[in-house]
Amino acid sequence: MTEKHHFTHNWDEKNKRVSVSGLSDFDLRQTLECGQCFRWNREQDGSYTGVAFSRVINIRQEDRDLIIENCTQDDFLTIWVEYFDLNRDYGKIKKVLKADDPVMKRVISFGQGIRLLKQDPWETLISFIISQNANIPRIKKCIESLCCQFGAPIQQYRGKTYFAFPTPAAIIEGEPGALGTCRFGYREDYILKAAKQIGQDGGETLYEAASLTPGDAEQYLLGLPGVGPKVAGCILLFAMGSYSSFPIDVWMKRIMHQLYGLDEGNLAQIAAFAQDKYGELGGFAQQYLFYYAREGKNREEMERGSC
Repeated sequence: MTEKHHFTHNWDEKNKRVSVSGLSDFDLRQTLECGQCFRWNREQDGSYTGVAFSRVINIRQEDRDLIIENCTQDDFLTIWVEYFDLNRDYGKIKKVLKADDPVMKRVISFGQGIRLLKQDPWETLISFIISQNANIPRIKKCIESLCCQFGAPIQQYRGKTYFAFPTPAAIIEGEPGALGTCRFGYREDYILKAAKQIGQDGGETLYEAASLTPGDAEQYLLGLPGVGPKVAGCILLFAMGSYSSFPIDVWMKRIMHQLYGLDEGNLAQIAAFAQDKYGELGGFAQQYLFYYAREGKNREEMERGSC
């Protein structure tokens, strides 16, 4: 689905600020707190400060407008438009997903402003290796520790030093035992092995995988240390633009059983159902369902007084 969403932006050179107007189907909180990214932190004023592609920005939403601070116009056009998927018409995506599906209509109402971020493949790989069997606060803490230990400093912003996500070489060449201080547990070995494998060609094969067919890209990812079907699906969806990808974890097993009556223990059944029902929009459906599983369903039950 290639229909584009139109918006306008104004560049304030003096204050290094970009204002974006005319957006619809965008909720900053839902997008940054739905579990697809881990380097954004909510400030006391409701804005978010985060790091991606070795850039630090602060972003806030006022009605349908976005205000991005500490941002050049060139970075906005070359990094953040794609990162936040601002050109895509999510209204049309939701219309297709909701057609003849009252379940999805209800699900989307809870996460109507989610957008799929376009993240760096290397960072996404390591982030989702770390994410296994961990909650979001712990994942964020581990990733921040990794960046502080091995990442290059980017800048001081609002009284804090921000670091880039470390390269494979930085991890490989780090002080012996330094990874252990990040408290990754069993994931430490996966991270080190992945850094060595990706670092062999400077990440070229990893980044070229995005141009492969989804099936071939998935097979490549499954050959990397610590990567199973769920982690591979997240990399495909959040970093490689494979929007038919439908990552399945415990939340998705549960919600697909509760909403569609599928067998929680039958991954093949769930995957086949998603492919048949959602097709090339599977990744968008997955994010609406995942967000609903974590937040929407609980809220519905609370409002009914059943929990």
